[in-house]
Amino acid sequence: MLEAAAEAHRIFHSDFDSWQKRPGDPVTEADYAIDALLKARLLEARPAYGWLSEETEDSAERLACRRVWVVDAIDGTRDFLRGRTGWAVSVALVEDGAPMLAALTAPERGLVFQAERGAGATLNGERLMVQPRSGLPGCRVPADPGPARIGGVTVERVVKPNALALRLAMLAAGEADAVFQTKLVREIDIAAATLIASEAGALVTDKLGQPLAFNKPRPVMPGVAAAGPGLHAELLAALAGE
Repeated sequence: MLEAAAEAHRIFHSDFDSWQKRPGDPVTEADYAIDALLKARLLEARPAYGWLSEETEDSAERLACRRVWVVDAIDGTRDFLRGRTGWAVSVALVEDGAPMLAALTAPERGLVFQAERGAGATLNGERLMVQPRSGLPGCRVPADPGPARIGGVTVERVVKPNALALRLAMLAAGEADAVFQTKLVREIDIAAATLIASEAGALVTDKLGQPLAFNKPRPVMPGVAAAGPGLHAELLAALAGE
């Protein structure tokens, strides 16, 4: 993971190439280079494991594997292109549909998040715990500039990195109280961050309140909603009103 972070950092500070995979879907040489590096290292170590990532063509073979690497080489490509720091390298090991190990690094921010199911989550080696919060009004939510509201409730806007994984990690680190996305979410975007936030004490579900399952034939979720136990139900109710 540190090797991948170092290479991503090097490319970020170079005159890298970028293009559109399809209209509105940018990609850079870093996405492919980091994907290839991680695939080589992780599958060399565990050749029997499956693989799911954005820049590798998906294969149904992963569905027969109990353990699958779920990877987003550069989550937050738009911030990467803009020269902003809100991007990350995300790696999760999923077993029987549940994330078991996670690593998430934001090289330009000096952040390394790690988690193991049942053993907690850390940021740069320090244990993480979500901040206790009840009551949606005034809670901190990563949001775009402008008035921030959820289901008619006014909330406090905090800076929103392009990487959804980093937004969930902000919740784990106590820098946000609630994180959500109502449109479809890809498994690769949230597999690692889901475990990090959960191990820090957050509840993470889809936008309807259903548990998240990974390594599905169609690897997407109907949105995501994450918050501390005292706020999650209220967040879901507010999202249902939108």
